[in-house]
Amino acid sequence: ILLGSTPPHNTTVLLSVPDDVLLWKFHMFRSTVLRAANKFGRTTHSPSTLNHFKPVQMPSRGLAAAAVEYPVLWGTSMKALVKEKPAEGLILSDVPKPAIGPNDVLIKVSKAAICGTDVHIYNWDQWAATHVPTPMTIGHEYVGTIADMGKEVKGMKIGQRVTGEGHITCGHCRNCKGGRTHLCPNTVGVGVNRPGAFAEYISIPATNVFKLPDPIVTDDCASFMDALGNAVHTALSFDLIGEDVLITGAGPIGSMAVAVCKFVGARHVVVTDVNDYRLELAMRCGATRAINVSSGDGITKIKQVMRELNMEEGWDVGLEMSGHESAFHTMFETMNTGGRISILGIPANEFPVNWDKVVLKGLVLKGIYGREMYETWYKMHQLLRSGLVDKIDPIITHRFMADDFQEGFDAMRSGKSGKVILDWN
Repeated sequence: ILLGSTPPHNTTVLLSVPDDVLLWKFHMFRSTVLRAANKFGRTTHSPSTLNHFKPVQMPSRGLAAAAVEYPVLWGTSMKALVKEKPAEGLILSDVPKPAIGPNDVLIKVSKAAICGTDVHIYNWDQWAATHVPTPMTIGHEYVGTIADMGKEVKGMKIGQRVTGEGHITCGHCRNCKGGRTHLCPNTVGVGVNRPGAFAEYISIPATNVFKLPDPIVTDDCASFMDALGNAVHTALSFDLIGEDVLITGAGPIGSMAVAVCKFVGARHVVVTDVNDYRLELAMRCGATRAINVSSGDGITKIKQVMRELNMEEGWDVGLEMSGHESAFHTMFETMNTGGRISILGIPANEFPVNWDKVVLKGLVLKGIYGREMYETWYKMHQLLRSGLVDKIDPIITHRFMADDFQEGFDAMRSGKSGKVILDWN
């Protein structure tokens, strides 16, 4: 059972012991034996079998990578969208269901949304090659119902509708213990460093599960709450009531940030981008103006709009969502003195900054990573229940069955889409 090339026929019976703590210990013991056998060259596993248990490197925030293993239930099968090898593309494959420990929850996925991160992994760019081990079931935006849970899990029940936070943290570092969990330097990403949600089932720690009791938050909307949380965290980092806001980048998160800013009381919300399709989505989400800066002088165009809106000073709040060098320069140039900027976009390369524009204007810059755990989630949930769900509905542009995932990724890669949802029912 421990070292055979394939699990024997009675493995499922062995693993059906009702004590999930014993189940978890069996998986960990098996993994330990596999590691020892690998070291001395004694395993007879075929590569396809061993891949489900092989150690994978988990890059963390600037720290040394650690080997982590995620146990599965041998003798079971589910569909999953897998990055099988370090090359462009994905495959829909049959893989074993994930096992759960005493503090974990097994979620049956009903819908999942494609994120820009998933597109990076599909394309296998430099970022993906650096951070994603293969094979890997990807995806981190989803909604589903609880199918099973460990015996130590409290406050949840089978069949409950839930989604989940995609960043799994260590729980023992200074930031985790100090209540700044989203800044954990040992963060592991669902669907990036550990098996993800483009599958029929996903296992995550109970602490990462977020319950969805209100049907007003539709499954479609709930399927991308992880991404919406980025928009909410970025937007609500500063007071917005009555303020003039500039958003650089009209991708799905930027457009959802438009809706959040208007919903909570911002005065003018102007968004810039180089893609007319996405600028139109931003307008449908409530933008005051949308400016295409693909040609001409972006600063001149923005200042012209400021005059048309009778703005006497610069922008009070800036939300940088694009990661593009010119967007940073444009924002620094047009911000009001004492303005505040939330930065979610990550530049692909280093570039020089005119720090006079930052220092002499007294600008406040705040880097945004993920969602505040779990304050962002509670605020986002209440905003949705209060009517935001209708404001962000235009951002959903495509829906496909999971088997048609290729069409979904083609839509995302075309640049002419908002959120693309895959149905796993």
